[in-house]
Amino acid sequence: MRAPTDHLSLPFFESAHREIGNCLADWLPKQSIDEADDRRACRDWVSLLGKNQWLRYCVAKRDGGVFDALDSRALVILRENLAFHSPLADFAFAMQGLGSGAITLAGTDEQRAKYLPAVASGAKIAAFALSEPDAGSDVAAMATTAIETANGYVLNGSKTWISNGGLADFYCVFAKTNPDAGSRGISAFIVDAKTPGLDDSAHIHVMAPHPLATLKFENCVVPKTALLGSVDGGFKLAMQTLDIFRASVAAAALGMARRALHEAIAWSTTRKMFKQTLADFQLTQAKLGDMATLIDAAALLTYRAAWLRDTQDARTTKEAAMAKMTATENAQRVIDTALQMHGGRGVEVGAVVEHLYRDIRSLRIYEGATEVQQLIVGKAVLAEAAAAAQGA
Repeated sequence: MRAPTDHLSLPFFESAHREIGNCLADWLPKQSIDEADDRRACRDWVSLLGKNQWLRYCVAKRDGGVFDALDSRALVILRENLAFHSPLADFAFAMQGLGSGAITLAGTDEQRAKYLPAVASGAKIAAFALSEPDAGSDVAAMATTAIETANGYVLNGSKTWISNGGLADFYCVFAKTNPDAGSRGISAFIVDAKTPGLDDSAHIHVMAPHPLATLKFENCVVPKTALLGSVDGGFKLAMQTLDIFRASVAAAALGMARRALHEAIAWSTTRKMFKQTLADFQLTQAKLGDMATLIDAAALLTYRAAWLRDTQDARTTKEAAMAKMTATENAQRVIDTALQMHGGRGVEVGAVVEHLYRDIRSLRIYEGATEVQQLIVGKAVLAEAAAAAQGA
């Protein structure tokens, strides 16, 4: 089954992006990985994606990638296609980019050489460790500390809801180097998974299985060369990383929504009811029309956010937040409608719409819940209005 590619003709994309989308749409349907064990499946997907060069889009050209810098439109196209076929494949791809993104943005030559080519080949699995038990959306409330000593930095604390936790070869960890400075006192570190004092064995099981874990740091010593970027510059680095990948979360939601619409059309045109197909009913046609419109509305916001980041010399925090919020919320509605249309078959374990229903739910939470995106957009429009008033 080939994912849709008609949208690649939109002016947001260039010929290189269209080539990526068409090649991926032809390649993906031929791949098959047993996903019964989510951790083994993620390893298999990383290996397969690396072997076939797709992970090269997670790093810059200087580090073994394809484009000179991380290209948001390429990430969007890849995640939309992957999520259409397998949300777990999308997860495996996305975490390679998110988990190493801070190294691409702020890593030294030595750090980039040690980690990024291995990310691009699938030889190393990456992870992004920001959230804590009492510091999710409120990043400044994090309690994990990194105290500088003569031998390096000593990390103490915990991280939770860490994707690829217990699976990753290294973690980009954010910790307080100045505990009294709020978000201005956070620094970033690269911590290898086998570092003494790091325990990543506490796996977390969720409704849509994928690798998650709680990380515990107990007098975990890392060398000074593990510092990523500047001291106390970690919050800005984390936000820059999330800005790049937030639009790609929207794309993953798009991929799932497009698959749900595909399943709804296939089901409604073959399901016989009252001597006609389900698709012959006007109510069904209205629902399909609503689903298609929700998808296109989200797609335009998603592609705009990616295009702006790639082509304009300005931050796109507001646009990425709009895209993430709209695409994930719209996808939830589309998938729910598709499941309802399937009736009892929709809730049968193993049905495509059943696993989509579970997979989409987390996208409305991670990398900034919908409520956080609303706040980001609201503050931005207020700031724009205030600036316009001053200039009037």
